[in-house]
Amino acid sequence: MGSVRLEAITWERLGDLLADRLLDLKPQDGGPWPRVAFDGAPAARPGELAHRVSEALRVRGRPSLVVGTEGFLRPASLRLEHGHQDVEAYYDGWFDTGALWREVFGPLEPGGDGRVLPDLRDPATDRATRSPYVRLPPGGILLLHGPLLLRHWFPFDLSVHVLLSPNALRRRTPEAEHWTLPAFARYESETGPDTAADVLVRADDPRHPAWNG
Repeated sequence: MGSVRLEAITWERLGDLLADRLLDLKPQDGGPWPRVAFDGAPAARPGELAHRVSEALRVRGRPSLVVGTEGFLRPASLRLEHGHQDVEAYYDGWFDTGALWREVFGPLEPGGDGRVLPDLRDPATDRATRSPYVRLPPGGILLLHGPLLLRHWFPFDLSVHVLLSPNALRRRTPEAEHWTLPAFARYESETGPDTAADVLVRADDPRHPAWNG
């Protein structure tokens, strides 16, 4: 993290301040839909922050759509081809990035119709969810959350990384999922999400987050 200075904040205040920032966010491609990443390991719970920001946006009269990458897992036959605990597969092949480009980002490009598929596959049953498309009106904000997001060149207009120290990540990750920890160490080494993200939130103690403002 180098010399990044973090300030203590409450989750409620953080959601409000992020929502206020997003009200003025302009898509870099000139389209009508800002796209925001909430990046972090599952133990960091970036989805909770995404939903908190979505609610704060709703109160401010701004539509948004929360999408989680856990709804875009590749079929088990592909992602578990080399076993249930293959770190390389988790890092490179668990999430269907092609479907995310096609069903989430594509419709939000300039000239798109705004019809986003909120999920594709149920992670518990490994079956298609058959969820209906959701039309995000012009000006609506995509809030995509999940792990390892900043290494895929997705066209985010703003990125938030929820950071856990290695010790906190190990402590808060269920023991059955400790095999994924090397993937996050590699992500930190290769991508440096704590410096690549526009907004950094440290959540080692989930009761007392801090951020870089």
